[in-house]
Parts: sequence; structure tokens; C-alpha cells
Amino acid sequence: MSPRRTGDVNVSAHPDTSTRVDEGALDVGRFRREVAIAVSVVVAALSLAACGGSPTPGVSAGTRETGGTATWAEAPDTRPDYIFPFMSLAYFTVANINQFQYLMYRPLYWFGQGAQPTLNPSLSLAKEPVYSAKDTTVVVKLKPYKWSDGETVTVQDVMFWMNMLHSNKTGWAGYTPNSIPDDIKGITVDSTTQLTFTLNAPVNPEWFTYNQLSQITPLPVAWDVTSTGAAAGSGGCSTAPFGTADPKCNAVYSYLSKEAGNDPGHPNTANAASTTYATNALWQVVDGPWKLASIDGAGNTTFVRNKSYSGSPKPTLSKFVEVPFATEDEEYKALVGGHISFGYLPLSEVTKPTANPVVAAGNGPHVGGYSLVPLYTWSIDYFPSNFNSTGDGGNAGNIWKQLYFRQAFQYLVDQPHLIHDIDKGYGLPTYGPVPLLPANVFVSRVEKANPYPYSVSKAEALLSGHGWKVVAGGTTTCTDPGTATGQCGKDIPAGAKLAFTLQYASGNPLLEATMSAERSSWAQAGIDVTLSPVPFNTVVGNATACTPGPNCTWELENWGIGWVYEPDHYPTGEQTFGTAAPANSGSYSDPTNDKLTVQTITTDVPLTKWEIYLAQQLPVVWQPNTVTEMSEIRDNLRGATPQNPSWSINPENWYFVKK
Repeated sequence: MSPRRTGDVNVSAHPDTSTRVDEGALDVGRFRREVAIAVSVVVAALSLAACGGSPTPGVSAGTRETGGTATWAEAPDTRPDYIFPFMSLAYFTVANINQFQYLMYRPLYWFGQGAQPTLNPSLSLAKEPVYSAKDTTVVVKLKPYKWSDGETVTVQDVMFWMNMLHSNKTGWAGYTPNSIPDDIKGITVDSTTQLTFTLNAPVNPEWFTYNQLSQITPLPVAWDVTSTGAAAGSGGCSTAPFGTADPKCNAVYSYLSKEAGNDPGHPNTANAASTTYATNALWQVVDGPWKLASIDGAGNTTFVRNKSYSGSPKPTLSKFVEVPFATEDEEYKALVGGHISFGYLPLSEVTKPTANPVVAAGNGPHVGGYSLVPLYTWSIDYFPSNFNSTGDGGNAGNIWKQLYFRQAFQYLVDQPHLIHDIDKGYGLPTYGPVPLLPANVFVSRVEKANPYPYSVSKAEALLSGHGWKVVAGGTTTCTDPGTATGQCGKDIPAGAKLAFTLQYASGNPLLEATMSAERSSWAQAGIDVTLSPVPFNTVVGNATACTPGPNCTWELENWGIGWVYEPDHYPTGEQTFGTAAPANSGSYSDPTNDKLTVQTITTDVPLTKWEIYLAQQLPVVWQPNTVTEMSEIRDNLRGATPQNPSWSINPENWYFVKK
């Protein structure tokens, strides 16, 4: 997930590389070189973002200290609440994965090199994969890592995760039909450190590494149990043969999920286990640089060094503490008081608008002793509409299935205005499924140009031309039902109203202002949107795919941070927009989109055709991609920049200095 915003922004650090992508197939080697060059310019721009006179974080000034406690501010009302790194969509959040689990349990492959969204071999548990046999064979070789209980990280731990996935596909939010593990014909264990994947068909190697192998998190054999106190490995899942739905893995999955607070048999039950994470012996077996020392129901989370960590660098800090805040105002008061080491400046408190979204214009008068550094994640911003909704008198889903209506709704999202007036220049547009930053070679000319620039007249014309009586400032109703051209559309009766409820994540004044502005804009065409602020976790929990019926009534849900391409880093849509995709909250389904998506993952065809199609088809409501975070980093804290575009944090790199 992540933030958003508007039109043809002049970003000097973002070179126009769309022509190259539009004209031919993507060369993987060239892609890596060009992204590295392009993003290095962005990194240079970010280094200028420190407030005047303050040292840029990461610059080695002063005497390095050993130890100390760094405090990091959680996003408002967004606490970590799931520890098991195999989770359903309800827990599939940046707060749980990148900013909590990854500190303790390292993924097989780590992504993010500086400010680039690329594979980081030095932080990965395995060497770069080797492809052969026309890209149908993949060899993965592990590096020498240890679990904190003394066991070696071996291919058995990789097989544990793979077997868990094969037996419990619906329990993993990243699962998409015909992708991992469906696209794997077999796995051969070559040794304790090497295994070979044999695939059903050729793949795009970049996609398979960035979007398939990236999902794997090796699990310790100590977790292969079905009851507390059982012998490590007694569950039998880590040694089960790959390729069958093994009941042993089902039992292990059920036990681990319940210990983490999610009963697979009752998935809608509130998580009551998070406060036990630091005392449950299961979760103390880690291979990452940190161990969990304490966590409470509010989200106060303390990590200490894992003294057995095999990787590099090893933590310098003694403790790393994540601090919760109910609202941005609470966090801002803590920031002004100097009570946190790494926080964020709410955009509502930004006093100096910027002409360049990647360069901070300077800190406000009340914030001293911090450097201000904008963070843009490898992300897009949008919110889903429910194509199966029985809300709005049973008509919501059928209305959202009409492309003309989605176009009218999108025409009323004034992204340039929102960036300028609400984001104070700290934002970029989302006009389609590919991010603009970090700089990349994927973005097409069509997406950059904005297929649906703000226009009340075009929105009104689309609605009136399809049988709706437009009532500006009121509620537009259908007067010409049916399926023919000029009529409202299939299964939309006369008298149907354009009246919807939009739930959005509370605690963020910027999001509240954006929603309020958009509601006023939609009202100009008689689209009546009722806004309902609720906690972030409530929005994420509600925004799930459902079939038409009495329990499928949600209409619009906005969790406020769109989609971060993590743990799938190649910006394709099999996770988000494909039919029955795990993160396809609104149940969008389009055979052309599905066909184009398959092409991007099985061949080296560029993303352009698929990208343009989705930009025009509007599977979701594209939103401005506001700066993800205006990070405030204490002037005596080093190693916290550049920030990872996946929004992962690496406090093992951090240290304090004496001046």
C-alpha cells in the first residue's frame, strides 16, 4: 500500500523514458542499468531535502555511539497486529509485513537498494536465482544464515513455506490462480543449501524473481508443530512431498494461525493474540536482526538485537521501539517535543509548498533538530468500488460495472487541484497501474497524459447520455433503464440512485480533506457520496471480495495508501486487478485484462499495452499519489536514509552520533 496525486508534473529528477518502452520489448539488463541511473538522480534530489542548516541524515558527522534506543512513529491508527508471515488479505499490510515481520523473519529475497525498488543481493537469504532450459528451470542457493535457536537456515525451511502454500492457498493473500505454486511442476532438493524449481512453462525471469520468489519467507522447523511444546518438525509439513495438499500442513497452518490470532475457521473474529507475541516461544525463533521484546494492544512495540543474526550489518542500537499514535496531531506533538527519533511531519503542518515533489522546501517553525526527507514508495494510489455490491438499493454493483459511469466518476477527481491545494506540491499522479516514482522505464505516454482530466461537463454528458437525470447538488436518478445505447445499463431499474457510502481510514487530516473535496466534486454531477471515517484496520477488513448477496453491501472503501508493489515488485496486475486476484477487493473482472496480464508474466512483452488498457478501463478509482511520508529524522541519527521504496525499515543500519 502507499500514497498519491496529479497531472503532467514537471519533475526534473524523473526523465521521460516512456518512448523506449512504447517502441519495443524490454531488455532486462538494460532495464536494470537505466533504472539505476534514473533513480540515482532521484536519490540526489532527496539528499537536498534536509531543512536549511541541518545535516543530511546518513552523513557521517560526529562520533559514532554504540547502543541507544531509537523510537519510530507508526502511521496514525495503524499498529502491527499479525506476526505469522503467512497471512490473509485482512492482515496483508505494510505495517505487518515491511515494518514488523521483516525485522524478525527475513524473506528469501530482499528488495530495495537505496531508493531503488530492485533486488538487493546483499540482504537476501539466497544468491541471485539462475534460470536455464528456456526459463523453465530455476536454481536457488542459500547463503549461510542461522536461526536464533542455533538451527541453520536450510532448503527445508523454504520447503516448509512452499508446502504450507500448496496446502493452504486461500490462506495466503499473495496467491493468484496459475501463479506460485500452481506454475511449479516440481521442486528438487539438491542439497541442504540448494534447490531447483522446475516450472510448467517458460516465464519472464524478471517477473518470476520479483513477483514469485519474492513472496517466500523461509519458516523455522521449530514452527513445524501442531501443539505447544511439541518437538520441532513433528508436524511433518517441512518434510512433506511438494505437490499435494497435505493434511499435515493443514494442521500446522491452523495451529500457527491461531497462535498468531487468526482462527481459519472463524476468520472474522478479532485478533486477541497480538499481546502474547513477545512471550510466545514460537515467535522468538528468528533469523532477522531483531527479536520482539514487548508489544501491547495499543501497538507499543519494542525490539532488541538478535545476537545470533548472521547477516550484515548487525544492529548498533540496543533497542528499536515502534510508537503508536491515534492521530497525526498526537504524533506531531511528540515530534515537536523531540520525543521520537524518526517521525513524520503531517502535510497539514507543512508551511512551505514545494515546486518539486521530491525536494523538501524546508521544515516548519515548530520543528527543530530534525531533517525533513520526503519518501515516495514504489506504489500507486486508488480505492476500490465493489462490482458485486448489493448496496444502494441493490444497484451499486451493477452501476459500477458500467464503464461510462466509472469514467464520469473519474472525470470528477481533480488531481492537480488536490496536489496543489491539499498536498502542497508533495504528490504525483496516479493515472494507471504503474508508479511514476522511483523513476522507471515502464510508464507509458498515455498514462502520463491522464486519460480522464477533470471535467464536470464531460461527467454530466456521460450520465445524461445514458439515461440519468442529472441533479447537480442533489441525487441523480435513472430515468431510462435497460441495456441499449443511451440507457442506464443492465439490471439498473428506473429510479435507481447514484448514492453511495465511502468508508475511509480515520486519523489522517490529509485524507479527510481529500475525501471532502472529492465528495463536493462528485456532487456537482449529482453523485451523492456519504463519507464514513473508520479505523484503518476496519477499512482493510471490510474491503474484501464478496459475491452478490445480503453480506456484500460495501460500496466504496479507501484505506488511504493504495498499493505498494510489495512483495510483488514487478508492476503487473495479477495480484490486484486479475479476476479473483487476492487483492482485487472490488471483484473487477475483464477477460482482456486477464489475457494481457498473462502475457506480461510469461513473455518479455513490455507492460505498455496492459498498462494503457487498465488506465482507460478504470478497475478502481485512481487517486493522487501523495508523498508517502514526510519523514523527520533527528539530526544525530545516522543510517536512516536513503529510505526504502518498499517502505521497509532497516534500524540495524541506524546509529546515533555525539557532536
